[in-house]
Amino acid sequence: MPTTAFHPHDHSHCVQDALASADRLCQASGARLTPLRRRVLELVWNSHKPLGAYELLDRLTAEGHKPAPPTVYRALEFLLEQKLVHRIASRNAFVGCSHPGAVHSGYFLLCECCGNAEEMADNRALVSAVEKAVATAGFIVHSQTLELTGICRHCSKTGHAHV
Repeated sequence: MPTTAFHPHDHSHCVQDALASADRLCQASGARLTPLRRRVLELVWNSHKPLGAYELLDRLTAEGHKPAPPTVYRALEFLLEQKLVHRIASRNAFVGCSHPGAVHSGYFLLCECCGNAEEMADNRALVSAVEKAVATAGFIVHSQTLELTGICRHCSKTGHAHV
């Protein structure tokens, strides 16, 4: 079974892969992945639940760091610019990008029960439908994120779905 946000797995592998990818991509582009930016990325990746800036600030403070809120926001802005994280608008929170370095749309499944978010691989049929609708409207898209909320397979199978 594939490793997904909605399937129990050794999550440390996700975190290690994300940090290694970030190191490679930043080195290749000449972007500076400072220790704080790297730590914020690691915290974002520590679970599949989207985290808000103040949750990140609280976690950094608990570790003995004393960053001001603007410092965390700047770190998140850098990670967004480098396409290492996505912003989940409906939750005003951030989740690690599972396809860093690849041009893609952000399509997310958000579980209302466990709180996890999973980035879907681009679905060609969905992309085509969106492109057709946009072209028909004569609209120029600069970015797109699709957030679908519901109950994940794991929560519905285990009876944890209480929504």
